[in-house]
Amino acid sequence: MNLRLLLRHLSSISWLIGAAMLFSLPWALPVAGQVDTFESQGFLALLGSMAICFLVGWAMRYAGRKTDGVLYRKEAMAVVGLSWVLATLLGALPYLFSGTARGYDAENEPIRMSFIDCLFEAQSGFSTTGATVLTAVEDPDLVPRCILFWRSGTHFLGGLGIIVLFVAILGQGSAGKVLMRAEMPGPSKEGSQTRMQHTAWVFTGIYIALNAILAILLFFEGMNVYDALCHAFGTLATGGFSTYDASLGHFQSPLIESTVIFFMVLAGTNFTLLYLVILGRPGRLLADIEWRTYAAVILGVTALVVAFGMLHHDFLSESVNSRTAEFFAALRFGLFQVVSIMTTTGYATDDFDSWNSFGRGVLFLLMFVGGCAGSTGGGLKVIRHILFLKVLQRDVEHSFHPTVVRPLRLGGQTIEDPDLGKNIMTYFGLILVIFVFSWMFLVTVEPDETWISGGQSVENKLIDSASSISATLNNIGPGLGTVGATQNYAHFSPLAKLLFIFLMMVGRLEIFAILVLFVPSFWRAR
Repeated sequence: MNLRLLLRHLSSISWLIGAAMLFSLPWALPVAGQVDTFESQGFLALLGSMAICFLVGWAMRYAGRKTDGVLYRKEAMAVVGLSWVLATLLGALPYLFSGTARGYDAENEPIRMSFIDCLFEAQSGFSTTGATVLTAVEDPDLVPRCILFWRSGTHFLGGLGIIVLFVAILGQGSAGKVLMRAEMPGPSKEGSQTRMQHTAWVFTGIYIALNAILAILLFFEGMNVYDALCHAFGTLATGGFSTYDASLGHFQSPLIESTVIFFMVLAGTNFTLLYLVILGRPGRLLADIEWRTYAAVILGVTALVVAFGMLHHDFLSESVNSRTAEFFAALRFGLFQVVSIMTTTGYATDDFDSWNSFGRGVLFLLMFVGGCAGSTGGGLKVIRHILFLKVLQRDVEHSFHPTVVRPLRLGGQTIEDPDLGKNIMTYFGLILVIFVFSWMFLVTVEPDETWISGGQSVENKLIDSASSISATLNNIGPGLGTVGATQNYAHFSPLAKLLFIFLMMVGRLEIFAILVLFVPSFWRAR
């Protein structure tokens, strides 16, 4: 392992994060329209964090000088994994230095975020999970507006991946290809056919353009500039951080919800397909088996949620008192929540934890699906589910026709990779192992008091723990029960939060780039 080369690349990541904090500074000023008086503590916290980022970057660049080594796959995986560890540590500094508070205690005194809380919030932002320990984000006395903007800014950076932005902005020559492959390990059908530097620029351009378009639309639909930018970052990154405790439900606007649904669907689509649509080839979108499956799952699950929701009258209220009104309410809230969970965004417009058991159960299963490969969505990716079913079908047939050799075919084309079936099974197996062991660990170490103090039943500990593991491992954010749409992660113990931080990072980088960091042989010299 070429440690000097690692340090040289990590120094650029440190500088990139420090530079990104610059865009949060103006929101501490009254002229930006979010505060009446200058937020000195938040402003100085950001400046101090930027200084540390640049100093850490300089120290690593100095330590990594005089190295001309080649960035091989091992070093690339180390750069990617360590970049997210570094980003979590540096991204937590603005929360820590500003004295940001989670909420108020029983004596109405602010509860300052611990260092682990700060790490949790930073990793949740960068991994675009959207889970939070903050209980009162609307209170500027607890959460300075400039720090809240930085919180959404971490979504923007993490949306396409810090490394993708790094390759696009700084350029890494032949190393860029290795870095992007390590950063985006999901099966992608188009990206490897073009130069990675060009691909990074295309993806970044589309990503920034979609953010700008959505922010403008949200502004004209009633949001102020601050809210429009923050919610655009949360939507296109499929993150879900909001500037309101009620998430997008705060606005009570079907128009805003419809706009966000459309852009969440785009964010969960392979960016290569979006690029082909821009080039005037929309037929490639409809011809893509992964996108067709992605759209079919959204529509199918929405139909089930609406049907069972109306059967159990989940959407009846004082304002919704007719069968027609109930149907439109079910369609409005059901579609939004299905798209939000499917794309791993995690926004909420309704308390889906109060829905019927089938509706809650199908949303729980949907957490293990995710968006398309090459998108900003997390989860297991739709293409992996398609390949998993094809491998399963082939192996079942092989059990009674052992002499038949049937190649895997996807979209009418034969898949040449002979190890793909094994890799898919390995990936699903790792997800299952991580989920089960994390679930049992959480059930064992987390005290019952977590549920009792929150007014929850201890009898729900098993399903709530499974939900929180699923929501963090798959980068969803909100789950069921104690981490439901109206809840958060503030009440969990520090040990549980460290587990969630690890799961969010593993889920975002699709396991291997993080797990290899714990393998001793990975660090041995060549």
